[in-house]
This record gives sequence, structure tokens and C-alpha cells, in this order.
Amino acid sequence: MSEYFKGIKQIEYVGKESREQLAFHYYNPKEIIGGKSMQDHLRFSVAYWHTFTAEGRDMFGVESAQRAWNKYTDPLDKALARADAAFEFMSKLGVKYFCFHDRDLADEQETLRMTNKLLDKVVTHIKEKMEETGIKLLWGTANLFAHPRYMQGAATTCDADVYAYASAQVKKALEITKELEGENYVFWGGREGYETLLNTNMELELNNLAKFMHMAVDYAKEIGFTGQFLIEPKPKEPTKHQYDFDVANSYAFLQKYDLDKYFKFNIEANHATLAGHTFQHELRYARINNLLGSIDANMGDLLLGWDTDQFPTNVYENVFAMYEILKNGGIAPGGLNFDAHVRRPSYEDIDLFYAHIAGMDAFALGLKIAHKIIEDKVLEDFIEKRYNSFKEGIGKKIVEGTTNLKELEDYVIDKKVSLPKSGRQEYLENIINQYIF
Repeated sequence: MSEYFKGIKQIEYVGKESREQLAFHYYNPKEIIGGKSMQDHLRFSVAYWHTFTAEGRDMFGVESAQRAWNKYTDPLDKALARADAAFEFMSKLGVKYFCFHDRDLADEQETLRMTNKLLDKVVTHIKEKMEETGIKLLWGTANLFAHPRYMQGAATTCDADVYAYASAQVKKALEITKELEGENYVFWGGREGYETLLNTNMELELNNLAKFMHMAVDYAKEIGFTGQFLIEPKPKEPTKHQYDFDVANSYAFLQKYDLDKYFKFNIEANHATLAGHTFQHELRYARINNLLGSIDANMGDLLLGWDTDQFPTNVYENVFAMYEILKNGGIAPGGLNFDAHVRRPSYEDIDLFYAHIAGMDAFALGLKIAHKIIEDKVLEDFIEKRYNSFKEGIGKKIVEGTTNLKELEDYVIDKKVSLPKSGRQEYLENIINQYIF
């Protein structure tokens, strides 16, 4: 078996004083934070697609990287080499989880039967690598967006044959995820949306999408897959409008179609900003509704209008992400999956390590700071005092639902209502800066 990352040893924690760059400066997997190891808090995962299939192609240029594991012309040889490279990389990085689309594991063949036969061989090899290394599958999914047949959707297509093909593809992806003991299964509606309503039967498409998800739930029960189902919201791109716009929109969909008992959310930072939200907003909305399932850890560039999938090196943003995760009581069985790719000029194999180390260190630092903020109750105490008028008197009756409009009118009819307490946003932002710096 080839060694693809020659000269790179196991990435170790060296502390923040060291200038060694192939090392962790903040991520110490065994360090205990709030009674749990950093490794268990963060549950880092490597994305099979961006890391091992992408080679620096963008909409304006061809591949800038030449990955040795993708050089093979035989599809089985290429798939096995890709798996070997993946597990070597993850082992040296010290990451315990990975995620995949079915077509990341093996290229699509002429027929679905041929593709599935190839997948079976690759999955057998991956299972052996998992047993050898102890690396686990965080989640699996099906790629229902790349092939031209899905140009107008998969579960929301206008073509019944395409719908059937997508259903069969999900069936196989669920079987693979179960065989590899995946802890979650993700639905990302990459092309589940529309370009224009002029040619779209929205009601039929939404109904078909719900039926699609119900069939997946039913088949999971049939085969004994007990992992968590996740939906990954995104408002647009590649379609103009995608049906899983954000957490709130998707939650309404789940409730309408009686799917909310089966699904939680895999929330991506870059998708949140495309929806006009902060990452923390999406995490908060999911958390307070007991829907926070997993995270695609990346970030976007606010000066660019598309999904740039950059590695999450913004410590400030990561602090608030970890704040929500800690307030959620953790994120298991989900995790922090690096749905991010190196920039096109970062084309050398070693850049894959630098990028993941940067993201892992930034989230580890975010974890430590967020834990301290929660431990000191900086925000909690302020918020509690800000809303203390709802703890007694008429405020308590409002919260308990024991008042009515007439009583509220009687209460204020002759009362001079003063200004509410100051929000002190700048004061709080300064305190947060003190914790970070």
C-alpha cells in the first residue's frame, strides 16, 4: 500500500508557545473541559468530498491540484486508493470520524446495478480500514445533485423516473451507512428547489419531497438503521430558491408533513450567512427547539455571494457556535464536520493538513472561551436581569398565560410606562472581547 503523505508524522498537541505548524496549538484531545474531553466535545470529522475528491477546480478554471490517489483510470483502483489516502490522512491528523456522499466513495458507472456492485467492493475495503484504525462514520448521504439527471431536482423533480432513481440511490446509501455503523444520515437538497415559478408545481414538489423522506424513514426502520436523520438547510445555490431555506422554514415543513419526530438539523455556517442569518442564529433556533443535531464547520466570505466553504478560522464566530453547543448539552451523535476545502492556490497535499489544523485549533479555542463565558454566567446573569419583570406580578401572569387583553388594559390604563432596561450591546461585546483576547 502506498504512503501518500510522506514525511508527515502524527499531528500532536504542542501548546500555543510553539511555532511548529504541523501541530496543534490549542486542540488537546485529552484535555478535560467541563467534565468532558475536548475530543468528545468537538467530535471532529473529515469531509470525504472536499478533501479527497476535490482537486481545486472552480467555475473559472480547471484543477490546480494533482492528487496521487485520483490518478488511476480503473474506477475500483481509484476508489481503493482514495480510501487508503483518506484513512492515512485521518489517522495522522488524529480525527476519529469522517463523512461521505455515496459518489465520493466510488464514481458512478453506466447503470445503477454496476455502480452498486462497485460500491460494495469499496465499502468492504473501507470497513477493513475502519476496523484497522478505529475511525468511525459520523454520517453518510447520497449525492442527488451532481449528475445531469438531477438538474431539476431529485425528490422534487418533474420526472418520475428520476424520482425513482434518486429513491433507489438513497436506499443503497442507507444500507451502506448502516453497514459502516454510521451515527447519522443527512439529507441535503442540493437541487430541491426551483429556478422560476413559471414552470413549477410547488405543491406537488413539496408533497413528493415529504413522501421521499417518509419512505427513507420507513426503510431505515425496515433494515434496522437507528442513526439520527438530519436535514441540512441552504437557501439557494445551485438553485435560485431551495425548499430547505433555513432551520425555521425547514422546521415548518417537517411539522406540516409529520416528519418532525424523525429529523434534526445539520447546520452549516456558510449556509446560514447565505440565508441572511448568523451561524449562531441558526444554531440557537435549532437548540431551543431541540433540533440541533450536527454541524458542517466552515465559513464563508461575506464579500462574495456564494458558498465558498472556507475552513473555519474565525475564533470569534467559533466561540458563539461552541456556546450554543455547550448550552445544548453537547452535539453527539452529531459532530463538527469540516465541509470545507482548501483555497485553489493551496494545491499541495500538505495544505490539507494546515487547513484542518487551523480549523481544529480555532474551534478548540472557541470551546475553551465559550466554556469560561458560560461558567462565569456573564451573558446568563445579564439576560436574567433584563427580563426580570416577567418573574412577578403582571409579567409572571403573561408567562403563565393566566391573563387577558382586558386585564392588561386595566393594568396600564393609568400607568406611566417607562423605558425598558438598556440592552448594553456594546458593553457585552467588550466583555466578550476580554474573554477572547
